[in-house]
Amino acid sequence: MTNTDHIYNILQEVPDPEIPVINVLDLGIIRKVEFVNEKLEVTITPTYSGCPAMNVIEQTIREKLISEGYQNVEIKTILSPAWTTDWLTEEGKQKLLKYGIAPPVGSSSNKSTLFAEEKVVGCPQCNSNNTTLVSEFGSTPCKSLYKCKDCLEPFDYFKCH
Repeated sequence: MTNTDHIYNILQEVPDPEIPVINVLDLGIIRKVEFVNEKLEVTITPTYSGCPAMNVIEQTIREKLISEGYQNVEIKTILSPAWTTDWLTEEGKQKLLKYGIAPPVGSSSNKSTLFAEEKVVGCPQCNSNNTTLVSEFGSTPCKSLYKCKDCLEPFDYFKCH
């Protein structure tokens, strides 16, 4: 089989180990799928260079593809261009929101911090925009911790980068 569409369908079943409601395609870390001679090559980019989940993701992709009959699989990791939250799919952003994580606001090219403009992050629990940044460091390095001033619930925000 050399149908890459079939491979992409398989990859939709590979979840992010840290946020299991989002798959590797929605996350935007799959850069390329191609057959080179008799080998299936899947190229991935980590969400950040020190992401501890990448080894698990690579292993899960390999195991899933082998279980689907692709025996000669190579997973390549590239760091450039660097991953950006702009690569998250709209469906992925909605999955984050339903899971209780506020998806990125705007794009990674948003330079509002240069002008000391505070980002408005909506609460995934009650949809209020009356929220405040508690810490730039959330449950994982790719998230910040916010708190809603209306429902008083803390929540993660998937940082733009």
